[in-house]
Amino acid sequence: MIGVVAGSTDKVTPFSKANEASPGDADNAEKIVITESNVFADIAEQIDPGVVLITSEVEVQGSQENPFFNDPFFKYFFGNQFDIPESQPRTQEGFGSGFIVSQDGYIVTNEHVIHNANSIEVTIKGFEEPVPAEVVWSEVNTDLAVLKVNVKEDLHAVKLGDSDKIRPGDWAIAIGNPFGFEHTVTTGVVSALGRPITIPSSDGEQRSYPNLIQTDAAINPGNSGGPLLALNGKVIGINTAVSTQGQGIGFAIPINEVKGIVNDLKVKGEIIQPWLGIYYSQLDSKFKEQYKKYYNIKELNGVIIAKVYDDSPADEAGLLANDIITRIDETEIKELTDVKKIIEKKNIGDSIRIDIIRNGNSKILFARIAKRPGKL
Repeated sequence: MIGVVAGSTDKVTPFSKANEASPGDADNAEKIVITESNVFADIAEQIDPGVVLITSEVEVQGSQENPFFNDPFFKYFFGNQFDIPESQPRTQEGFGSGFIVSQDGYIVTNEHVIHNANSIEVTIKGFEEPVPAEVVWSEVNTDLAVLKVNVKEDLHAVKLGDSDKIRPGDWAIAIGNPFGFEHTVTTGVVSALGRPITIPSSDGEQRSYPNLIQTDAAINPGNSGGPLLALNGKVIGINTAVSTQGQGIGFAIPINEVKGIVNDLKVKGEIIQPWLGIYYSQLDSKFKEQYKKYYNIKELNGVIIAKVYDDSPADEAGLLANDIITRIDETEIKELTDVKKIIEKKNIGDSIRIDIIRNGNSKILFARIAKRPGKL
């Protein structure tokens, strides 16, 4: 802590000096003044009203009482050895976190926090009762979701930072509801950037995260969807996962992944995104070598399609699960993020050429970009 404030002669850090409000600078109207005693406490105090507890109810099969039996991480490590016979469907309650991004009630969280939920309620600081919420946008691929609550009062919206400007070693503050303990604050640093991980989802699919922020700020079950903050009090990430193999290794989705979506909601009142309609993942190196050997292919780069959404542009173009996309238009697909970057730059109605390999054979298909549905 001392290192953060050292070198200042007037009891404020270089950070607070750099953030002194200039005339007409609305972003700095509520600047945080960091001193030797209040660096993390002041940030938490200012941001805390914008962090919410999300409670969801999901209908599940079986009569297991232990909540770990339906946890995808538990299933991943222990398989089905603890399964017991299923009975009538029952309702299971889940908890997660989120943060308010607009005064009129838009809330960002992880998709897995509200996945397949029949009902969602949000506990907001200052409200006596939880508030019903609806999903206005969600995507399994990116594990992001936007909720909306309708209340008469203006809500406390947090400010979004720029995740492209953070560096390993920068301070990081996580706020959330781990294990249902509301408004918990933990601190650490940004440990690394651009971490790719793959996590099994509850319905048997896999979520691939190509570009995560790694942090040693404590992130536990229930923290998912909460904000990861920089020392300026702005959100730099969405807390998402914790490593099961070691302590002090947590992951967050960079906030820039969702800023465009939030801006569309604020400005246009809806989200308009170009959409192809596929769920895809990186080619595993071992699978790639086996595929090349089996089909006698010299080179193989691209992403593999895990799912094609019904009635999507990809479905109409004839794309199938297990197709390997090697090129879109003139761009060769090498990384998982390549497809996303290309599609994001397209306009609704644009035609694209897709080069694929199917069962070892090259094919060329054509698709027309459509508007993405709200919930996937």
